[in-house]
Amino acid sequence: FNNLHDIIIWIFDPTKDESNETEASRMSKLRRTRKKATKSHLCSMEVGETNAASSNDRNRDNTQILTTPQLSSRIKHIKQEMAKNHLQFVRFEATDLHGVSRSKSIPAHFFQEKVTHGVFMPRGYLELMPNLKDNEVNHIRATCFNSDIVLMPELSTFRVLPWAERTARVICDTFTVTGEPLLTSPRYIAKRQLQQLQDSGFSLLSAFIYDFCIFGVPEVINSKTISFPASTFLNNHDQPFMQELVDGLYHTGANVESFSSSTRPGHMEICFLPEFGISSADNAFTLRTGVKEVARKYNYIASFFIETGFCNSGILSHSVWDMDGKKNMFCNNSGTEQLTVTGKKWLAGLLKHSAALSCLMAPAVSCRKRYSKESKDLKESVPVTWGYNDNSCAFNIKCHGEKGTRIENKLGSATANPYLVLAATIAAGLDGLQNSDGALVGPDEGTDLSQLKPSEIPLKLEDALVALEEDQCLREALGETFIRYFVAMKKYELENEETDAERNKFLEYFI
Repeated sequence: FNNLHDIIIWIFDPTKDESNETEASRMSKLRRTRKKATKSHLCSMEVGETNAASSNDRNRDNTQILTTPQLSSRIKHIKQEMAKNHLQFVRFEATDLHGVSRSKSIPAHFFQEKVTHGVFMPRGYLELMPNLKDNEVNHIRATCFNSDIVLMPELSTFRVLPWAERTARVICDTFTVTGEPLLTSPRYIAKRQLQQLQDSGFSLLSAFIYDFCIFGVPEVINSKTISFPASTFLNNHDQPFMQELVDGLYHTGANVESFSSSTRPGHMEICFLPEFGISSADNAFTLRTGVKEVARKYNYIASFFIETGFCNSGILSHSVWDMDGKKNMFCNNSGTEQLTVTGKKWLAGLLKHSAALSCLMAPAVSCRKRYSKESKDLKESVPVTWGYNDNSCAFNIKCHGEKGTRIENKLGSATANPYLVLAATIAAGLDGLQNSDGALVGPDEGTDLSQLKPSEIPLKLEDALVALEEDQCLREALGETFIRYFVAMKKYELENEETDAERNKFLEYFI
């Protein structure tokens, strides 16, 4: 590509649009009023408590249509919460492509109005990346990127933020001004895949496990900004920071199962309690912002990028359950380390699509260094590994009783967007559950994973992008528009970002 404008024109070429709409239908959509679009969204919001509910309530992904009285009651309850906590502002948050929170803060007295009509934000805030060479944001002179989008809040995610003074937040879904979902929205893509799984008769129980680093205040040495790790974290001597973070996450609805120091000074691990549906990705999204804000209060810098130049890991631990959430479809109840047929089929799908998955789960050059295990051998790819209770494998199967039978997808780095990790994992697993005719496997069908064709993970991001483009399953599942955009932006990054600049980007943007 000659410039970013050429990229965008290529992405949104109407002849390649996945909807294949006629000009008449597109014009019909443009005539829709904004009021109609926002009201239709409000009527389908999830029901959820505005404070930390019981674990059983949090772990169910129940949704229902809100009637006008129910919606009014929900807003009234939130306004009472706002008055009780003397809130001044509410953040309307949405994720960008990198999984970073982009938000607009609204004075509390405008909350009800914004719930009804939405909050407008330039589309480029979510779909463009900072160019840190000149410390400015690239602005594309293309109509689709100069337009506004609408942030519509999901009221079940309203929470008072313990680490921000008199402030609450609500996670939003993104729409065009004509009421169409933004096809590049990672949260929309994840919700769509969860719906696909539900249509197949299953639900997903999942949790993220993140590594991150705590640095001291940066120092300028020989014109370079250097941050030293907080060594006291190695032996858990300095716990007030983590305790405030964990307590704050609990009050935002995200239950932390455990936290601990890891292998290096300042290197921490945090594990969330598994939840059904989109909640696991919402919890990870909350952590990515919360850990930064709490760290600043202690004069620390939190980063998902460690001092050796390698990204921290971001593991998605997950299992497939029946629709009622009562039966783990991975557990064979035999007391042995063995997946059920459903579990084997799901794993086969992950193995089959691992090359393309790695592109979404390790989306930067530095993220992919961990795949080579710091080997000095010049290789273009490495084999995908799986095993039972083997933490060295890309897919680690843990059979710790019915509730503990799960697959850990360890392809990811902590810098990956959690919504994309969730969506791509479901898409690959679902493909494994289906045969060539698209029908779900029967209980008597077996899968010998040892007979599968060995899969390889590309070490270069360029090769991973090719694998993603050639993976028809993920292209269809995530959407042609998103794939074209994601690939184009990553190619642009490769052409314009050097390793040192990328590391700087992680310290300035991703922390």
